[in-house]
Amino acid sequence: MLIAAHCPKPLALVLAAALACAASAACAHPHVWVTAKAQLVYEGGKLVGVRDTWSFDPEYTAFVTQGLDTNKDGKLSPEELAGLAAENTANLAEFGYFTKLKVGGKEQAFSDPKEPAAHMEDKALVMTFLLPLKTPVQQGRGVAALEVYDPTYFVAFSFAEGTDAATLAGAPQGCAATVTRPKTEQPKTADAGSPGMTEAFFEALTAASTYGVQFASRVLVACP
Repeated sequence: MLIAAHCPKPLALVLAAALACAASAACAHPHVWVTAKAQLVYEGGKLVGVRDTWSFDPEYTAFVTQGLDTNKDGKLSPEELAGLAAENTANLAEFGYFTKLKVGGKEQAFSDPKEPAAHMEDKALVMTFLLPLKTPVQQGRGVAALEVYDPTYFVAFSFAEGTDAATLAGAPQGCAATVTRPKTEQPKTADAGSPGMTEAFFEALTAASTYGVQFASRVLVACP
């Protein structure tokens, strides 16, 4: 279910929809807010993948799930959301799934995502998927560093609070994950009090841009 957004931005298509911008107002960034959780997955002592879990803001949720209650029971089941999860996850490939992982300072490449799924928590759409590493890596004493962010700041990602924001599955004994928060606080809108932060500025940004990294939290995993 892909719905074009009123604000012209490729990322709107990637995420299936964006909030409509009033015709008389500029399109302020960001358009979508996501609370993220991440699980680093290990097998046989090697890091093999990252499981992303994203909780979307209620406004985006309401917009993107229109018409998906096929049985008209007033609830959205995981089965009714399955198609949306699969399509959105597949379409994120162009943007590297907004997920960057380095081990010992070397960036890791991901294979196609697996296990896309979605469910509702209160008024929030929660989407999850597994990103397998193309080549499982022996972490050893090297630090694994994970960031989840949109380089163009069309989507504002922030990591959840609490111990479940970053978890490990099957990790070697003694490995531990910590979340470091960005020094730059995310503005409610990027054009609020920011000289030069016009819509034209953001339209010029691409997946290779670095603007969004200043708002990125980082998950660090260290093993003995």
